[in-house]
Amino acid sequence: MGEPACWLVWAIVGLARRRGGDHAAVMYLQAVLDRFVQKSPVTVMNRALLENALAPTSLDALFGEHSEWQYERKLLFSSVVDLMGMVVCRLEPSIHTAYKAVKDTLPVSLAAVYDKVNGIEPPVTGALVRHTASKLTPVIEAMGGQLPPLLPGFRTRIIDGNHLAATERRLAVLRQSKAGPLPGQALVILDPALMLALDVIPCEDAHAQERSLFADVLSRVAPGDLWIGDRNFCTVGFLQGVVTRDGSFVIRQHANLPIASSGTLRRRGRCSTGAVFEQSVTIVGDDGEPIKLRRIVVRPDEPTRDGDTEIALLTNVSARRATAARIADVYRERWTLEGLFQTLTQMLSGEIPSLGYPKAALFAFGVALVSYNIASVVRAALRAKFGHDKVEDEVSWYYVANEVRNVSGGMDVALDDEAWTRFHTMSPQELGFALLDYAAHVRLPAFTRTKRGPKKPVPPRTRYTDTPHVSTARLLVRAGHTL
Repeated sequence: MGEPACWLVWAIVGLARRRGGDHAAVMYLQAVLDRFVQKSPVTVMNRALLENALAPTSLDALFGEHSEWQYERKLLFSSVVDLMGMVVCRLEPSIHTAYKAVKDTLPVSLAAVYDKVNGIEPPVTGALVRHTASKLTPVIEAMGGQLPPLLPGFRTRIIDGNHLAATERRLAVLRQSKAGPLPGQALVILDPALMLALDVIPCEDAHAQERSLFADVLSRVAPGDLWIGDRNFCTVGFLQGVVTRDGSFVIRQHANLPIASSGTLRRRGRCSTGAVFEQSVTIVGDDGEPIKLRRIVVRPDEPTRDGDTEIALLTNVSARRATAARIADVYRERWTLEGLFQTLTQMLSGEIPSLGYPKAALFAFGVALVSYNIASVVRAALRAKFGHDKVEDEVSWYYVANEVRNVSGGMDVALDDEAWTRFHTMSPQELGFALLDYAAHVRLPAFTRTKRGPKKPVPPRTRYTDTPHVSTARLLVRAGHTL
C-alpha cells in the first residue's frame, strides 16, 4: 500500500469517527490492520514485537532503575529509543532527520535530544538489551521456534567482542587526530538456540583489554551453561571462574596459557573440517589447585583464513557427554556471532559514524542489538510455521528487512497508536499465537535467497597499463558490440 493510499485510509477512518463513533473507527482500524497482515505480514509482525518488547512504561521504568547520573524531565527514555531505532533500522539517515520527522510529538529541542543521547550510560544500554531478550525468549519458546541445541543438556552461550568502527572527527578533541577515533567496544553474549543477543557489556574505552571485562562476564555464568569463545578468553582466571560456577566451556587455547602437564595426543577421528586429536592437560588455578581439562586439536584439511594449520581447544565437558569431534564442530558455531556483527553493520546501522561520544555510539549499538533480536523472533515464527530447513536455507533476511523498511512508513500513516496498544500487555503465548497467525500469510517466494555461482578467477590485468582510464563504449565497439 503506497503512502497516498494510506492517507486516503486515514481520511476514511477520521470520517468514520465523526459519523459512526469510536466503535466504527475501531472497526475501520482493524480492517486496515488486517489489510496490512494480508499484504505485508512481516511488517506487522515486526511492529507487534516492537510494541510488546519496547512498551514505553517498561522502558521508562528500566531507565529509572539503571541510570545513575541522567534523569528524565520532558524527554522520556522510551522516546529516545524510538528515535534511535528509526536511525538504526535505516528508516531515517540521521538523528537530525529522525527528530524532524517526529518533532511535533517531542517537547524538547534537537540540542536536548543530542544531550540525552550523548549521555546514555552503558549500564542502561546493557539493561535495554537484557530486557528485550527476556521479553522475547518466552515468545520464541511459545511458538516452538528454537533451533536444535548445539550440545544437548547445556544452555550454550557464545561470547565475542566487537570494537566499534572509527567515527567522524566532529568532536573538538578529534579534529586534529590523524588516527581513527574509536568510540568504544562491547562484549556480546548470544544464545544460538534462540538466536537472541541475551546481553551486552559495553565499554567506553576502545583500548581497554577485553580481559578487564571478565569479572562482568563471570557474574553471568550459571550452572549448566556452556560458554564458547575465542583465545582472548583463554586465561586461567576465566577458565577457573567458569568451573567454580559449575559452568562448562569450549575455548580456543591461547599460546601463553601455562600448561602444568599434558598426556599423550591421540587421534579421535574426524570432524567436519579435518582430523581431530585429543589429550588430557592440567592447568593450575589462581588458588594453586589443579584443573584437569581436555585439549582437542583440529588439523583442518585446508589452512584457516589466518593461515593456521592447527587449532587447539580446551574444554571441561566430559568425553561421556561429547566426543572430541563433536566439541570441534560445536566450536565452529562461534562464527554465528560474527554473522550477527555483520548484520549489524550491513543490514542495520549499528555503528553510526556521526556519533563520536562513546555513550551515544554504544547506545546505538545496543539499539541495533534490540532490532536484531526483533528480527530473530520474526525468523523464529517463520521457522515454526514453514520448517527450519526451508526458512534457514531459502529466506534472504536482506529482502525481509527491505520490505519492513519500505512498508513501515505507510503503515505508520494508516494506523495510529491505538491499533497497537493491545500488543503492550499480550502474554508470550498470546503474542506467539498472533505471530504464527500472521506468518501463515507470508509468501516465502518473495524473500527467496539468490544463490550465486562459484566465483570466476580474476584474469591478469595486463592491458592499458599506461593510462589512468579507458572508455567502456569504445572497448565494446572494438569487440563487435552494437551500442
